[in-house]
Amino acid sequence: MMKTKETVRKPLLAITIFLFCLFASMFFSKTKAKKLQIGASPLPHAEMLNFVKEDLKKFNIDLEVIEFTDYITPNIALNEKQIDANFFQHAQYLDSFAKDHKMDIVSLIAVHLEPQGVFSQKIKSISELLDGATIAIPNDPTNEGRALLLLHNNDLIKLRPGVELKCTPFDIIGNPKKLKFKELEAAQLPRVLADVDCAVINGNYALEAGFNPIKDALLLEGSDSPYKNVVAVRRDMKDNQQLQKLAEILTSDKMREYILRTYNGSVVPSF
Repeated sequence: MMKTKETVRKPLLAITIFLFCLFASMFFSKTKAKKLQIGASPLPHAEMLNFVKEDLKKFNIDLEVIEFTDYITPNIALNEKQIDANFFQHAQYLDSFAKDHKMDIVSLIAVHLEPQGVFSQKIKSISELLDGATIAIPNDPTNEGRALLLLHNNDLIKLRPGVELKCTPFDIIGNPKKLKFKELEAAQLPRVLADVDCAVINGNYALEAGFNPIKDALLLEGSDSPYKNVVAVRRDMKDNQQLQKLAEILTSDKMREYILRTYNGSVVPSF
């Protein structure tokens, strides 16, 4: 039996439609936005990430910001590949946590500094601090040392020479006011201000508690502080193109202007 033109056209049409759908599927799968999941503290980190969402979309990156309110869970989530990166901690805390917990997570880029400060609901000036006063400080190794160093640099205590950033209250060799120290998780410090004379609070938690560190802190770290906040990633993801683009945008002139305009010195660009 001879094939008619109609019987030839039908299979050719079907093949053409199939090939078109196949190539269309391949095209759209390639252009589908890559989702990037970043864990962050609510302020200022999540706020900063949300600011760059639209810029990342221009490079086909869909940024999802997942908020955490503590200093432990975001690194565990990153190490267990539940998120692609996190943005909440300074480099010293990251290095210490990774070493203590045997995690291969590293800094991708330094973005900003949040000066640590001394806050109080009971006194208006550090000169009003009475003998025997109680000061609450963070209990994690890096932020505790940072807090004590702030007090040392302002002549409230004297630390043992050479202890530097790893000091604890046991390294205090001079305490003329006989100050007492209450060691607590960093996130709890704003909540205990009514129960202590003052507390040394990290910048992000001070902002979340409604403080303006520039106006409200009795003492505040200078811009020369080495505690720069970083984006952390798993080492094997350090060269990932989407993460590299995130790092580029977070350290752009646009981000610098946003930080300076939004936080009025409470958060300082480190790039």
